Amino acid sequence: MHLVHLRLRDFRNYARLDVELGPGFHLFIGDNAQGKTNILEAIYLLATLRSFRGVGSAQMVRHGARGYFVGGQWMAEVAHDVKMYWSMRERSLTMDEQPVRRLSEYYGRLRCVVFCTEDLQLVKGASKIRRRFLDLLLAQTQPGYLTALQRYVHALQSRNALLKRPDADPALMAPFTQELITAGSLLMERRRALVPELSTLAKQAYARISLDAEELRLTYAPSVKADFAVELAQAMARERVLRATTVGPHRDDLQMQLNERSAAQFSSEGQKRTLAIALKMAQAEFLTGLTGVPPILLIDDVMGELDARRRAGLMPLLERTEHRRGQVLMTCTQENWPRDLGRSLHRWEVRAAHLRAAAPSPATGESALHG
Repeated sequence: MHLVHLRLRDFRNYARLDVELGPGFHLFIGDNAQGKTNILEAIYLLATLRSFRGVGSAQMVRHGARGYFVGGQWMAEVAHDVKMYWSMRERSLTMDEQPVRRLSEYYGRLRCVVFCTEDLQLVKGASKIRRRFLDLLLAQTQPGYLTALQRYVHALQSRNALLKRPDADPALMAPFTQELITAGSLLMERRRALVPELSTLAKQAYARISLDAEELRLTYAPSVKADFAVELAQAMARERVLRATTVGPHRDDLQMQLNERSAAQFSSEGQKRTLAIALKMAQAEFLTGLTGVPPILLIDDVMGELDARRRAGLMPLLERTEHRRGQVLMTCTQENWPRDLGRSLHRWEVRAAHLRAAAPSPATGESALHG
């Protein structure tokens, strides 16, 4: 799987961009605030319909413009074309010239895994960030999961709205409670099945990067301990006081331990960074193992933050992606990628929202970006 063409209009600092890409390694190099990360953000947006920076659509519109357009063509078994437009008054998403009516029909078609500085929040941040990580992976790979998640969120919002009333009627709440149980049970079942496999992959990745310094274990920590319906009934009095649903998969967590101790509480910053990379490597390996096709890897300026050992730990994943004619897109401010990739990189200079293919120097075979 690889992106063949990317088209941007009024997206971030790009008034207009059209670029042809192929399989292999692509390096986008330039100073800060030139538009490198915006390219990766646009590709991730096409895949997941959200920004990996955690911002809303309005913040991705170029200053002074009414809306943005992001389009692309990718090649898997066959070619697919997707077009997305967003403004305050109009939104549209089409694939192969047909409107996308249901997100469940689109999710998982274009698969990307992003490595970025925000990944540290998977370890340090709130539980909702880890739930989102699990939900994205399951929505991309498990039929019916996204639909169940949407049903659950709708039922939860409706139930919470009723709980906020001073005279909340149990009869009015009953259908939403039942929907919560039905959809929520499916979510918990799929999460419970995913985490052990993900834990094995993350453990292997962490061991490879850390040279077996510590042992990693991921554990699913559901809010529901036994029977969802019973626990909801038992929590009713407390929920009336708090005016919110206190039990369910919206309160789940993914626990991470290094040598049987909480990674969030007791690990160093270096260990947290290694763990975050291991999680994303596990995500990529899971997608590859399930589909036989590596996802597009988006690596946003993290090579410069990693020491040689951690960069070397990423190499097997990058090499397998190249071997299977996958695609890796990396950004950096200086040439600090693993040297083993130096000869196979397609280099692009990014300056003030303009791209220029950087031809190798005839004398050295290296990029002539700086002079």
